[in-house]
Amino acid sequence: MTQPDMTDPAQALNQACYCRTLNPGWLRQQLEADASLQGLDQDIAQTRPHLFSSTAVFMSAQVAKQIAQSVLALERVMALPSYQQAALARAPGIAQQHFGPAGVFMGYDFHITDQGPRLIEVNTNAGGAMLNAVLARAQQACCQAVDEVFKPNPALLQLENTFFDMFMAEWRSQRGDAPLRSIAIVDDTPDTQYLAPEFALFRQMLQQRGLQAHIVDAAAFEWQAGQLRHAGHPVDMVYNRLTDFYLSEPSHQALRQAYEAGAVVLTPHPHAHAVHADKHNLVALSDDAQLTQWGVSQADRQLLGTVVPHTVVVTPEAAETLWAQRRQWFFKPMGGFGAKGAYRGDKLTRRAWSDILGGDFVAQALVPPSGRAVSVDGVTSALKFDVRAYTYAGQVQLMAARMYSGQTTNFRTPGGGFAPIIVVP
Repeated sequence: MTQPDMTDPAQALNQACYCRTLNPGWLRQQLEADASLQGLDQDIAQTRPHLFSSTAVFMSAQVAKQIAQSVLALERVMALPSYQQAALARAPGIAQQHFGPAGVFMGYDFHITDQGPRLIEVNTNAGGAMLNAVLARAQQACCQAVDEVFKPNPALLQLENTFFDMFMAEWRSQRGDAPLRSIAIVDDTPDTQYLAPEFALFRQMLQQRGLQAHIVDAAAFEWQAGQLRHAGHPVDMVYNRLTDFYLSEPSHQALRQAYEAGAVVLTPHPHAHAVHADKHNLVALSDDAQLTQWGVSQADRQLLGTVVPHTVVVTPEAAETLWAQRRQWFFKPMGGFGAKGAYRGDKLTRRAWSDILGGDFVAQALVPPSGRAVSVDGVTSALKFDVRAYTYAGQVQLMAARMYSGQTTNFRTPGGGFAPIIVVP
């Protein structure tokens, strides 16, 4: 972890405030606001005991502003025709199709350093937004020292409306004024997914606003007579949580056929993944000469030069140098997600290195995460955390932290899990 700057009030609170800010009663009320959600709180406690942390992570207003500015700059670059041409040239054919939607719940993940935020990766189907919306509304000031920063945030009360408006904007971008009637929340065997509780929250939110909403296993879709159907009924829109980003698996062929025919509004979609989340993009986004060639403004290049850690493709030609400098790098598989198959260079074994050389990896300059002091059963410890900015069309809707121990986020750490971000003025 990075050494904290104790002159920063947010960092000082992260290191010195061990109090619980989560009000379990409020959390239960938020999780079970509708009769259809009864028992969700108990189910999470029993099956996912480390999903929610009992404390918050503090962030300075300056860092929050820097994250918002960084997202806007990244989105400006990603919208450039020259950038998109390069990104799509690496992607399969299905990514070339784009019907209008931007992609819901873009996730920009950061580590926070004394010099500001550093981008770790981008995700097109970033999970946890609805869970974090609920969690953020279940916090209370834990002591007098933080009472001032726990001011009511009206935006938190409107997040479900913000999310719903985002889905409607996606629909209109492809279907115009046609009525949206049905939406499927889709994953592989969704009931078994770790973040399955938020599928139920999304379903309830969408149904409450007049839509037919169902949680669907992608393998259960049928492509019939030019329509995507589930259980005999047509599906207008799919909220896509699959990690088969290009719909290449046999069990996803009905959804693929519907998408390629423009017969369903899919969000997020293969085009969005290729342009935003393919890890090759981190190489270009950290290459000032390439950005200059593409016509990126000096101001955006300067910002990205600070925010995006240097990233390179692991090749046989670079293997000897990268191995010698491995402690300076973090290695990530191109097709990975959720930190699966990722390695800190200082933890590498020769066997893992062989797997990296035989695979398709990038090496990103190592940016150690910040720390958060927590107390679990009277024992204090320091956990790591990263920050996820949930965004839509370049605008940050919500920020949340994930606290953990070990190499990567894991939701297995006592005292860890999702934590709300409290911005310190």
